[in-house]
Amino acid sequence: MEIVRHHKFGDIECVRSMRAHSIRLVVRVDGSLRVTYPQFASKHKAIAFVESREAWIMTTRQRLAERKENYPTITRAKVEELRKEAHRVLPSVVATLATRHGFSFTSLRICSAHTRWGSCSGKNGISLSLFLMLLPEHLREFIILHELCHTRHHNHSVAFHSLLNSCVAGNEKTLNKELKVYHIPRIID
Repeated sequence: MEIVRHHKFGDIECVRSMRAHSIRLVVRVDGSLRVTYPQFASKHKAIAFVESREAWIMTTRQRLAERKENYPTITRAKVEELRKEAHRVLPSVVATLATRHGFSFTSLRICSAHTRWGSCSGKNGISLSLFLMLLPEHLREFIILHELCHTRHHNHSVAFHSLLNSCVAGNEKTLNKELKVYHIPRIID
């Protein structure tokens, strides 16, 4: 990895990858850029690709900035209230849903993740964001079921989605669409 200072875009993280088959550009949430390029391509070619995508970069940065402005905010005191509530409520919900649908998991961790609602480790440990407590109960259960389904399928394959869809009575797409309205809040002092 190398950081290239660009006169128009600022720092660009350049990553040459043995696994890359083409040049890939990502605009991160903070507006920073990362370009990944294959071994056979030059860094110069990767930067030229970034420059060719100027309009898309500017549009994406603007969209991300607007989204950030519209994100809800929350105080640290409220986060601590949510943490206590999550520790009180979530373990029994996870256990109930696991039993009801025949899942097993190795551990449950409640954290203050800001980038995702939940995750499942390769060893079937479930991690849930305390910010789940801000969601309606049915969406909270949907996310928990999503992570429990990962205890059987550690990917987002057709089999995974089929299992999840069966757990939510055929409403996976509807619930996913509804969930997109919600965002994990930014913490303010």
